[in-house]
Amino acid sequence: MKITFPDGNVREYQNGTNGYDIALSISEGLARNALGILLNGSIHELYQPINEDANINILTFNDDDGKQMFWHSSAHLLAEALQAIYPGIKFGIGPAIEQGFYYDVMPPEGTKIIADDLPKIESKMKELINLKSRFEKYELTGDDAEKYYAEKGNEFKLELIRDLKLKGENISFCKQGEFTDLCRGGHIPNVSVIKSIKLLSIAGAYWRGDSTRPMMTRIYGITFPKKAMLDEFIEQRAEAEKRDHRKLGKELELYTISPVVGQGLPMWLPRGTRMRRILEEFMRKEQIKRGYLEVITPHIGNLNMYKTSGHYPYYSDSQFPPMTVEDEEYMMKPMNCPHHHQIYAIKPRSYRDLPLRIFEYGTVYRYEQSGELSGLSRVRGFTQDDAHIYCTPEQLKSEIKNVVDIIHFFFKTFGLDKELFTRLSFRDNNNEKYSGSAEQWEQSQQDIKEAADEMGLNYVIELGEASFYGPKIDFVVKDAIGRKWQLGTCQVDYVMPERFNLEYTGNDNAAHRPVCIHRAPVGSIERFTAILIEHFAGNFPFWLAPEQISILPIGEAQYEYCRALDEKLTILGYRTIMDLRSERVNRKIAESEQMKIPYALVIGQKEADNGMVTLRKHGEGDLGIKSIDEILALFAKMNVPGML
Repeated sequence: MKITFPDGNVREYQNGTNGYDIALSISEGLARNALGILLNGSIHELYQPINEDANINILTFNDDDGKQMFWHSSAHLLAEALQAIYPGIKFGIGPAIEQGFYYDVMPPEGTKIIADDLPKIESKMKELINLKSRFEKYELTGDDAEKYYAEKGNEFKLELIRDLKLKGENISFCKQGEFTDLCRGGHIPNVSVIKSIKLLSIAGAYWRGDSTRPMMTRIYGITFPKKAMLDEFIEQRAEAEKRDHRKLGKELELYTISPVVGQGLPMWLPRGTRMRRILEEFMRKEQIKRGYLEVITPHIGNLNMYKTSGHYPYYSDSQFPPMTVEDEEYMMKPMNCPHHHQIYAIKPRSYRDLPLRIFEYGTVYRYEQSGELSGLSRVRGFTQDDAHIYCTPEQLKSEIKNVVDIIHFFFKTFGLDKELFTRLSFRDNNNEKYSGSAEQWEQSQQDIKEAADEMGLNYVIELGEASFYGPKIDFVVKDAIGRKWQLGTCQVDYVMPERFNLEYTGNDNAAHRPVCIHRAPVGSIERFTAILIEHFAGNFPFWLAPEQISILPIGEAQYEYCRALDEKLTILGYRTIMDLRSERVNRKIAESEQMKIPYALVIGQKEADNGMVTLRKHGEGDLGIKSIDEILALFAKMNVPGML
């Protein structure tokens, strides 16, 4: 059989050769670190025999899919330890997550698992690692699977099995040591690969995220193949806690969430509002410069519009229920695109009008489970930096490149371009998930790939990750402490123009369909602000800081000089705050530092008499006595062009 590797090389192997032997044929080091294989895009166990020509990628812990296998297998290990410590415990689901894993469990009646129990559970997991149990996967019929969990009295697994039976899916199990679990796979070769364990926290979680269902105990953990990796993770986690936007958002008076208003509905405080407006204005000016036209659309829309687009009922689980007004049904806007399509349709369009680029800071509303809400990063009402580009098929590739360019420009401005990862999200073979013809999909995916190739983007193709109406380019960035965030997106759409009967007159005087590009460089303004707070640890760049300069007189005798200086700086467009309280100057300096204001101007009588200031920089301290012209020259260098 012919095995094709990610670099395009092809080797021949005997039928039945497994992933480990293929890894060993490349190098002993690769075989030693191999966890599993990616076989034709699907994750499989390392020792699974391969019996036909295939594309293969040997997975290690350095690969995202390798990490997912490692952490999914670790969830099984956690469950085995829990079963040993708490006989009769019932298991729900135990998936890998972005960093680590969790397992939802129902402790035996009268038993409660608390945070103080985590060291005991960790110890049991380490004990089980020494047994070097292999992960053994096998299948059962639906009836036999039901019988297995009926005997255990586990209603949670029975529910999952019945769902699988309705879908006609195979029902697979995995056994390691004394623990057997309903599981799709894949798994690492054996538990001894796991070298370092840290159980992180315990939380309550409703079964399947439904607040009407039983409350389970969710145990979070993370594991690594090397102790040094765990040490690095713990250090990074401590740094992340210091940067937590929920903590800094409160300390810096940026936003608040009130239970009186409602969960997941942030309110921007004056300092946060000022920063948000600066951010929006920076992006607004750049988009206008690049030929975009700004629009504003309502916060609700007629339900029939979302039925036409297909968003309802396709995404009904994440939308607020429709409301009836005078015999018509309306929805709180879950996305902006249907409104923008109506703006396109207000008058006849010619090929000479295209491309038409419209953008909006459009507030949308999505229903999120209360347990999933988190500060600004997961909310129920948020504002997207949304845009839709309507163009001819001939213009499509050029417009994709323009979108990629503006996304890269924004990332570079915020220092998020150091390690940029690009994903081309294409469709898979499940036709039920997608709208549009095969020809439209083939053309749009080809256009995206050609644009990415011509721009020299370093990308991977992910099958099955496309939107229901078209493929997309997703951008993943790393922040200052190495965490990954999926931010910008560029989606190609042939479907919506057809559903909304959008047309333009071509140079042949015939009617044609435009292509639509959905584009959001940073996505949710709320989530992006949360990322920026944590990326900068609240120490925002001078041009973005809510207040750039604090003016701190030592005494009342300097007030007049300070007021004149404040007026001068304000006229020049700088954001200042003047502290005229009768506090000691050291107290004023400390509070300026606490609010992370980039610069402080300390004014004593000597400075006032000579038209000078003592300049202090946040985090660095005293920079000495400077003239007004010197500080103005310094400040001018730090503003983004056109931004004050």
